[in-house]
Amino acid sequence: MNLENIIYALLAGVLPALLWLWFWLREDNLHPEPKSLIAISFLAGCTSVIIAIILEKIAQDFILDTTYRYIAWSAIEEIIKFGVFAIVIFKSKFFDEPIDAMIYLITIALGFAAIENTLFILSSLSTSELTSSLITGNLRFIGASLVHVVSSAVLGFMIGISIYKNSGLKFFSVLLGIILSIVLHTAFNLAIISTTATNTLKVFGGVWITVVILIILFEEIKAVKPKEGLEKV
Repeated sequence: MNLENIIYALLAGVLPALLWLWFWLREDNLHPEPKSLIAISFLAGCTSVIIAIILEKIAQDFILDTTYRYIAWSAIEEIIKFGVFAIVIFKSKFFDEPIDAMIYLITIALGFAAIENTLFILSSLSTSELTSSLITGNLRFIGASLVHVVSSAVLGFMIGISIYKNSGLKFFSVLLGIILSIVLHTAFNLAIISTTATNTLKVFGGVWITVVILIILFEEIKAVKPKEGLEKV
C-alpha cells in the first residue's frame, strides 16, 4: 500500500460523496443549514465508520448465517448514523424545521459512505489493476452511496413528519424510521450478494427509482408546518 493508492482512494471515495452532498443540499435552498454544522455532520459520519467496523467485526465472529450477518451489519450502520444525528444535531438550535432531519441525516450518511467507499477502493487497489478499481468505485458511487442516502433519508423523513407531534408519536415515528432504514439497507445488500452481474444493474435501477421517491418525500416534508402556536419540542 503506497501513498499514491491512498490519495486515489480518498479522492474516489470522498469527491463523489461531496458531489451528492451538493446535490441534496439544494433541496433546502430556502433556509440552508450552517456550513459549519454541515461540515461537522459530514466529518462525524466519516469517523463513525471506525465504530461500525469494530462492531461489524464482532458480529461477524458471532453470527455464522450470512443473511443474519447482513441484517446485523445493516442494523449496526443505520443505528450508528442515527446515533451521530442524536448526538450532534438533535439538540441544536439549527434543527428547527422538518426538512432539517433529512438534510443532516443525508449529510451524515454521505460522510459514512465516503470513508466506507475509500476503504473498499483501497482494498481493491491492493489486489487489482487501476481500471478495475475505477469500475468498482463507480459502482459503489452509484449503488452503495445511494443506499446510505436513501436509508438515512427515510429515517429523516419519519423524524421530520413527527417534529411537531407529542413525545409518544415521536418515539413511534423514530422507531419505525429506524426499522425501515434497516430493512432498505438489508434488502439492497442481500440483493447484491445473491444476483448476477446483469441483475445487479436492475438492483441499481431500483435504487435510482427510490431516489426519485426520495425527491418526492422532500417535497412532502417541506409542506409539514406546525399548528398555530406550536413549535418543535
